[in-house]
Amino acid sequence: MKAARFHAYGAEVIVESVAQPAIGPDEVLVEVKAAALNPLDVKMHAGWMHEVFPVDLPHTIATDLAGVVTRVGDQVQRFRPGDHVVGRSDPTRGGAMAGSAAIPADHLVPVPAGLSLTDAAGIPTAAGTAWQALIEMAALRAGQTVLVHAGAGGVGGFAIQFARMAGARVIATASGTGIDIARRLGADQVIDYRTDEFAAVASGVDVVLDTIGGETQRRSFGVLRSGGRLLAISEAPDPALAAAYGVEADFVFHRSSGRRLQAMVDAIVTAGLTVPIDRVVALDDLAAALRHQASGRARGKIIIAMG
Repeated sequence: MKAARFHAYGAEVIVESVAQPAIGPDEVLVEVKAAALNPLDVKMHAGWMHEVFPVDLPHTIATDLAGVVTRVGDQVQRFRPGDHVVGRSDPTRGGAMAGSAAIPADHLVPVPAGLSLTDAAGIPTAAGTAWQALIEMAALRAGQTVLVHAGAGGVGGFAIQFARMAGARVIATASGTGIDIARRLGADQVIDYRTDEFAAVASGVDVVLDTIGGETQRRSFGVLRSGGRLLAISEAPDPALAAAYGVEADFVFHRSSGRRLQAMVDAIVTAGLTVPIDRVVALDDLAAALRHQASGRARGKIIIAMG
């Protein structure tokens, strides 16, 4: 089968022929139909995450996939060959960008009718991060106001929709075509960060979801109400700043959960939410897709159609 692998940190990602993976007794072999790129894939390829997510080289990239079950381990009872599934592998294992992937059964959930495998592949990490931050950690509720940075991105696009689903008012930052995207996804107010200073526009916010870090994160403390909460996904927030502003601040370390993934898939289908997709490309175009992911300008998920 084909797999997209790098043999050294920073080296070119090469599509090459490899052996099909074996499965353990609690694992499922999935014929991958679609896989999604995430910012984490770029960071791991560069070697920036080695201390957190050490990998064996060569490493098959990506974690998020959707496909068809072809084989199940002896202890697996939930799935059968032919089932359509979506899931996320452990980052240290990767393996999603391949013809087939071996995944623990408890990392997978069924793909319901009405949800395409292409859309399903875009859910696990981006939606999981937004859900973990806003629904689980912040326990966002009706009547609150949330500021979502980069509302047209993968995490931001899901965050807008989950926040609206919870009954919250949503302010999002975006630019260019991302402004209309954030509005279509349900943002009540969209701030063009290239022309307007969000810290001068937003105030009294209950929750900030910071997907950017740096100066954007530091300015975000000032828009929170006393006792508000900043949740960051790209850079750990400064506890001294949080104390100075009288707010809470936490880093969102996303962890896979089959239970969360099932809840998200159910919510997306039931509520008719959109999986924000920037583009769908063939495996032959992976190099360009990786460059686009690394640019930080993707308007939603980049999906690789595997076959």
